[in-house]
Amino acid sequence: MKGFFNRILYVDLSNQKVEIKTVDKSVYKNFLGGKGLATWLLTELNPPGVDPLSPENRLIFATGPVTGTATWGSSRYGVFTKSPLTGFYAESYSGGKVPEAIAATGFDAIVINGKSDGLTLMEITPEGAFFHDAGHLSGKDTFETESAVKTEFKDKYPKGWKTGLSVIGPAAEAEVKFAIIKNDGWRCAGRAGTGTVMGSKNLKAIVFSGNKKREVFDKKRLIQLAKEMAAEAKDHPVVQAYKSMGTSQMVKVMNNAGAFPTRYWTKGFAPHWEKISADALHSQCDVTPHACAKCYLSCGRMTKVMQGPHKGLVLEGPEYETLYTFGGLCMIEKIEEIVRLNHVCDSLGIDTITAGNLAAFAMMAHEQNKSDYPIQFGDAQAIEDLLIKIVTNEEGIGQILAQGIRHAAKVFGMEDQAIHVKGMEPAGYEPRVLKGMGLAYASSDRGACHLRATFYKPELAGMIDPKQTEGKAKLFIDFEDRLTLFDTLILCKFYRDLYPWELLGEMITAATGIDGSKENLSDIALNVAAKAREFNLREGMTQSHETLAPAFFTPLTDSGAAITKDEMDYMLKDYQKLRNWT
Repeated sequence: MKGFFNRILYVDLSNQKVEIKTVDKSVYKNFLGGKGLATWLLTELNPPGVDPLSPENRLIFATGPVTGTATWGSSRYGVFTKSPLTGFYAESYSGGKVPEAIAATGFDAIVINGKSDGLTLMEITPEGAFFHDAGHLSGKDTFETESAVKTEFKDKYPKGWKTGLSVIGPAAEAEVKFAIIKNDGWRCAGRAGTGTVMGSKNLKAIVFSGNKKREVFDKKRLIQLAKEMAAEAKDHPVVQAYKSMGTSQMVKVMNNAGAFPTRYWTKGFAPHWEKISADALHSQCDVTPHACAKCYLSCGRMTKVMQGPHKGLVLEGPEYETLYTFGGLCMIEKIEEIVRLNHVCDSLGIDTITAGNLAAFAMMAHEQNKSDYPIQFGDAQAIEDLLIKIVTNEEGIGQILAQGIRHAAKVFGMEDQAIHVKGMEPAGYEPRVLKGMGLAYASSDRGACHLRATFYKPELAGMIDPKQTEGKAKLFIDFEDRLTLFDTLILCKFYRDLYPWELLGEMITAATGIDGSKENLSDIALNVAAKAREFNLREGMTQSHETLAPAFFTPLTDSGAAITKDEMDYMLKDYQKLRNWT
């Protein structure tokens, strides 16, 4: 097998011991790298039923067989563990420049076990891992931490080495259950609490540096494919759309579809959507397109606030998901206020999707006299104050929300209104309108996830009727399989229109030498999906976890759009039958 280093770094933080091992080549053949390799490792190594915040819960960083090559969209890494938010399988991905530094260390995966006695900074090079005291970084936010560590390691490595770092903020140190891992200023492995696990291990930052390059099967062909793709795709409408408006363009698209989650999932249309749209962002702020390494989409928005109390604030964002949570669910009507809340979440180190959902849930609870904490829809300053209370675990509302939506719903007596799957909140795609997203949320291995198949794409594009349930599982599996392969490589999902099955197969063969036929690749995707399912079943997943929250079976109050339990049951049964799963 080409495309792999066939080196796994095992780190025991408790004893500060390091081992470098190989795995049987059949693992790569059957699972590839990235998600495939990491899921296999997690299932093999994690003790069944382990507490997600115990030292024995593994935290795995992985890259794929094209990371660091000429392949477009390949500068991404994944983090895999057992989620403290859901209690099930966790995966989260991030881009930027750090992925290439991780690959340059010469390891396909880095498996972290144990817990340091004190706050620690870990340095990873091709020789292994080295440990440094990080007490001076205690309590620092993510930006302060990155800045301090960059200064410390500025001139340490030889010229030509690739270097980067991943950090956590105060939320992860406090074990808030939806903390993130951050790199390159604004790039985040944001979902399912991967940062919380890193914090539970007293690991404040990881510096990656190296000069290793992977040997691919057919380097000439891989480079040729990259050149051909760039030439053909430069005028592609998807490329132009991302470059001009980024993901913020989805605010208009989703409101036009009546599928923009609003006022904590009770409506599908926000009357103020134009105030928080891509046009508002680009007209009221100074915005410049920004890209990860090995990318020509430039979906990132380097944004500078030009007016109001937050004038001068600079960040990369906000992405659509942040606009939907704070702008839609929380009803914030000023784009500058959403930018500010995005910055607060990034600084503290928390997931904006979960944070915005919890803030809106607290608003709904107060409105219904289920909570005495005073917070109202549309109040941006109250949200910022609430986020700080969560991260400091302030007694009362802070402690309640820091534990996630399931705990909060139980405390407030609102379990019938809480929106989540397996304890994780969905992204901004309303399944009562886009019914395939209901299947996506219910079947996802990590909880309510839009990225396993990005199935809003075919539904919005008219490839299949959004209201249709018959035959939906078959098309869903086709998308899910292809995008599972994206995660084994690891590729950016925004390249989904640019890597159809045939081109994806060619690229995988050029990188690894394996059979790139759709039949073989579908088998590999199924292996990966089945292994993640095996992990979840072992951790206690039952049929009750594989459905939508009860609140989703209540129609939207503005349009009346609805999805029934019978429709969900039909799609799930059809999906599992096609997968040959019980």
